[in-house]
Amino acid sequence: MTRYPSPRRLHGYFRSTAAWRVRIALELKGLAVEHAFRHLRRGEQRAPEYLRLNPQGLVPALELDDGATVLTQSLAIIEWLEEVYPTPPLLPGDAVQRARIRAFALAIACDIHPLQNLGVLERLRQLGLPEEAVTGWARDVIARGLAACECLAAEAKGQPFLFGEAPTMAEICLVPQLANARRFGVDLTPLPRLLAVEAACLALPAFAAAAPERQPDAE
Repeated sequence: MTRYPSPRRLHGYFRSTAAWRVRIALELKGLAVEHAFRHLRRGEQRAPEYLRLNPQGLVPALELDDGATVLTQSLAIIEWLEEVYPTPPLLPGDAVQRARIRAFALAIACDIHPLQNLGVLERLRQLGLPEEAVTGWARDVIARGLAACECLAAEAKGQPFLFGEAPTMAEICLVPQLANARRFGVDLTPLPRLLAVEAACLALPAFAAAAPERQPDAE
């Protein structure tokens, strides 16, 4: 049996939704790691010593205990955790269900989050857009994306979570994105299914422990 190195240190920022996803996955898998904090608004993710770990200058980055391996990109990290620590499963079911879980997660991680993240909003400000327009951009991107996610979630009504009786990679992406939506003042009342799933997640110790306000670097 192949022996993989274990996760040792997670580089993140309390408010980063991408780092938040990995914290949730680690908690669900029951894996304890050290935490290193990179304050995004102070530009600490662009420090030379961090760029040697992650040339993209983004969080999260997960160092493994072999002293050489660094994993980046939240969903890639979560998929690695799923392969090496398959219990409890974050991608359960048959091939079709796993594809649907990935599709939901990617709708958030690839189509919503990148368009409203810190770097994009700072660029819009640099281009001269007023703050109201920048915030409006983020709010519109999130609202339209989550409306589509509400439709995707409707397929599994009657279950506590999006794809069954337990949270998956889909919920790992959903909960942080709903928090971002609130930060930007998005009206969430048209999303009853997503809100019900969020409430079920937040009742679980793993989601509570991973919340931004519970992190040592929270401000």
